Amino acid sequence: MNARKHNRTPASQQPTAAETYATRRNDIARLMDVLQMELDKHAEAAKADPKNWGRTGDLGKVRSDLIDLVGFMSGMDREHVEAFLNDAE
Repeated sequence: MNARKHNRTPASQQPTAAETYATRRNDIARLMDVLQMELDKHAEAAKADPKNWGRTGDLGKVRSDLIDLVGFMSGMDREHVEAFLNDAE
């Protein structure tokens, strides 16, 4: 009879919800830092080519995705997030 190894981690060694939450929150913070760096690079490219509407389209996509993310995290409808943005203008 062949003994099979299972690739499962025993339950006692599984990360807790709090540990997983902390890891994911850290990942998100790092991704936000990368997003800021990418926005800065994107702005430099847009400055060098101010007539390029493609870069404006890029930011439209990012803005839309962020509206969805903020709506998800806050429990607000997309329209409420957009109204919040319009209030700042």
